[in-house]
Amino acid sequence: MRQSVFDSSDDPKRPSRKGWWAHARAPSLAAMADLFGNAVAAAKRDAPPADAPLAERLRPRSLAEVVGQEHLTGPNGSLGRMVAAGRLSSLILWGPPGTGKTTIARLLADAAGYRFHTLSAVFPAVADLRRAFADAETAARAGQRTLLFVDEIHRFNRAQQDGFLPFVEAGTVTLIGATTENPSFELNSALLSRCQVLVLQSLPAPALEALLARAETLTGRALPLTDAARAALIDGAQGDGRYLLGQAEALFAAVPPGAAPLDVDAARTLLQRRLPNYDKDREAHYGLISALHKSIRGSDPDAALYYLARMLVGGEEPLYLLRRLARAAVEDIGLADPTALPAVMAAKDAYDFLGSPEGELAIAQVCLHLATAPKSNAVYAAMGAAMPLARATGAADPPKRIQGAPTRLMRDLGYGRGYEYDHDSPDAFSGADFWPEAVEPRALYQPTTRGAEAAIAERLTRWRELRRGR
Repeated sequence: MRQSVFDSSDDPKRPSRKGWWAHARAPSLAAMADLFGNAVAAAKRDAPPADAPLAERLRPRSLAEVVGQEHLTGPNGSLGRMVAAGRLSSLILWGPPGTGKTTIARLLADAAGYRFHTLSAVFPAVADLRRAFADAETAARAGQRTLLFVDEIHRFNRAQQDGFLPFVEAGTVTLIGATTENPSFELNSALLSRCQVLVLQSLPAPALEALLARAETLTGRALPLTDAARAALIDGAQGDGRYLLGQAEALFAAVPPGAAPLDVDAARTLLQRRLPNYDKDREAHYGLISALHKSIRGSDPDAALYYLARMLVGGEEPLYLLRRLARAAVEDIGLADPTALPAVMAAKDAYDFLGSPEGELAIAQVCLHLATAPKSNAVYAAMGAAMPLARATGAADPPKRIQGAPTRLMRDLGYGRGYEYDHDSPDAFSGADFWPEAVEPRALYQPTTRGAEAAIAERLTRWRELRRGR
């Protein structure tokens, strides 16, 4: 039997899991009344008070009011179908901040008639988890299903995540976890296999505009912004509806009714600056560095410079970016532009010499150098072909004539005998066969006809013809 991470049976000062679980199975009638009274109250939540934050007052009351996630909440979406069936599956809601994860979980519980219980993984308490599972078991025996919503579920460690498994498998709770991090990195495979992962999207501009219109209707005021400032506000929210409504609330509070609308500069001065969406060791890191590399490979200097700037603004370590640029130089450009790799190393030296922010210009310059250079992965492909061949023929000796003979015995055995010094041959090319006798010569390096590799390809063709002639 799987032992829960919430089991404290190894601590003599605390009751075993059997003890607290058995105790939970026999609640008082008063406790059961409180339990289901709270469930009914949760299902019929009153409107928030007038002094509640604007985002809370505008929280949707049904899935139909949720904006920007119609691919999930619509009649043909995963959530819409679950609600229609009246039965929910355990879910992981993955999406950026302010896209409706908590709201959707609450609405699902209400729509499907589930008892709603919420926990946050930011400050998890074992007692809270035990109580949640015990209450869910009590509710299940009375025919009431429980939706357990865990915010920031990625903050639970792997062992704690395993602790949910017995209760999810037994149907004690229907688990909905919310996370802003990639579940494939942050959640263990056992938990993922029992949950359906649904991806919430950053709210598009029309959805954000709809939120502002609702805010204006609720407050009875037009947002005190010019059209250009309103568009800039929406753009600056970066798909985060909660952030947008917080900014709108600040504007309503700071600008008295009837005042002239603020232009872009005035609004920017009044409102706080939004930090870029970037975590140096998480999803945004891997997504942006991949986009930078692929933009260089695809010869789009503008996109490459944009992603480079995104990462620098987000606080990425410049030397990490230079290492990736060096990789692009050898993987995607190679000998089509032999100056690419030296240019990266020169940019590194310039950055070390100048520091930030001046040194970042050197990084930008070499980024544009790589993006506009002729492309070739011939070196990369050649190495990819050479490595397995080397592993398969690692015992084959080179011909003795091209091996050194530092001792008399080796000279007597024929090492170095018959070697032709290429510089003594016409065009400094002897045409000798340098491969081991046990290995068939083959063309591993296939240069392209782009950039400097075109001349290399021409030389190799001529040399191969001369070698065949011998």
